[in-house]
Amino acid sequence: MSNLDDKAKRIIELLQGDGRMSYSAIAKDVGLSEAAVRHRVQKLIEGGVVQIVAVTDPMQMGFARQAMIGIKVTGDVQEVAAKLGDMDELDYIVITTGRFDILAELVASSDDELLDIISQRVSTIDGVVSTETFVYMRLVKQTYAWGVI
Repeated sequence: MSNLDDKAKRIIELLQGDGRMSYSAIAKDVGLSEAAVRHRVQKLIEGGVVQIVAVTDPMQMGFARQAMIGIKVTGDVQEVAAKLGDMDELDYIVITTGRFDILAELVASSDDELLDIISQRVSTIDGVVSTETFVYMRLVKQTYAWGVI
């Protein structure tokens, strides 16, 4: 689905602005029928181009801690990243360059849970050399509306 036409791109932009926008409202904007928009959105979802979800601020939802963990790895970085990917506690994992090989984001209900995830789960994975934790103090900006090229 990497070759998106202008109508698909506009549909994505509209959904980024309001993920609950009706198919009929989208159809009027892009000049397609409601059925055609429904079909295109379904294809975008099935193709992994978009997800329609409710994005929350974990702190406002009662989670005590949100943090990013910088992870240094020896050996196969992709293998370590795959093991991290199996952990339900981690919600965002990227292989990167620079000071860390992997960045992993998590939310935790308490400092004890955060400590357990880092010391008992992440740090014990074969290949993990060290971790550095960045605790989020306040969410200032979170957006997914970067548009389409």
